[in-house]
Amino acid sequence: MIDKYYNSPSYKPLYDQIKVLLTQSLIGGEWRPGDMIPSEIELAGRYKVSQGTVRKAIDALATENILIRRQGKGTFVATHSAEGMKLRFLRLTSVDGQKELLQNEFISCTKGKADVHMGQVLDLKAGASTIEIKRLLTFSGRPLIFDHIIVPAAPFKGLNGNKVEENNGSMYSLYESEFGVRMIRAEERLKAVAAKGEVAKALGLKEGEPLLSIERVSFTYGDKPMEWRLGLCITDNHHYMNELE
Repeated sequence: MIDKYYNSPSYKPLYDQIKVLLTQSLIGGEWRPGDMIPSEIELAGRYKVSQGTVRKAIDALATENILIRRQGKGTFVATHSAEGMKLRFLRLTSVDGQKELLQNEFISCTKGKADVHMGQVLDLKAGASTIEIKRLLTFSGRPLIFDHIIVPAAPFKGLNGNKVEENNGSMYSLYESEFGVRMIRAEERLKAVAAKGEVAKALGLKEGEPLLSIERVSFTYGDKPMEWRLGLCITDNHHYMNELE
């Protein structure tokens, strides 16, 4: 129900309330990634608000890359399978700007338990079941990123080494197509580290050579954390690129 108590401390603008209702429908699976949502007129009738209010709510969700407007076709739920979205969170770019063939080499997929720190990161109880994945990301045949991933086991029941190896692409597309989990946004922390152990060996480096560490937590609808990822990257002829608005 839309809140009509405008003097309440919890009051939100009407379009923001519609945005919440639309998001709840996405969380509930009413519209899946790639689906077209009802028209602004239909949604205005459904929520008993003006078409302008619905448009403003959709605009806000489009700005957050949750919905995508397609001129003359309608508004669709964004999907990681769409061209331009597959590598949305991958920011490592060749210094000369040339496009490269990106592939993954599977290393391992094991079951584990969340320690206290990972429990805090993924909003899990310590000891909750997790799935841990390690891959090597190659750019035009050269290993550049050691990819270390941990996800909660419950939402990804059935995720195993065979699925990861067969996927050979974006994990986000796999999460979405196989498990109905779509990543909406991510938080990253960057720092310089030294290569060591299995990471140095996998990347063909000497112990102590420099790497860029990118620690990322990705969130699904409702701002729920669903993946922790550590990318350890060689940046001798690549850099991390981000566009600020």
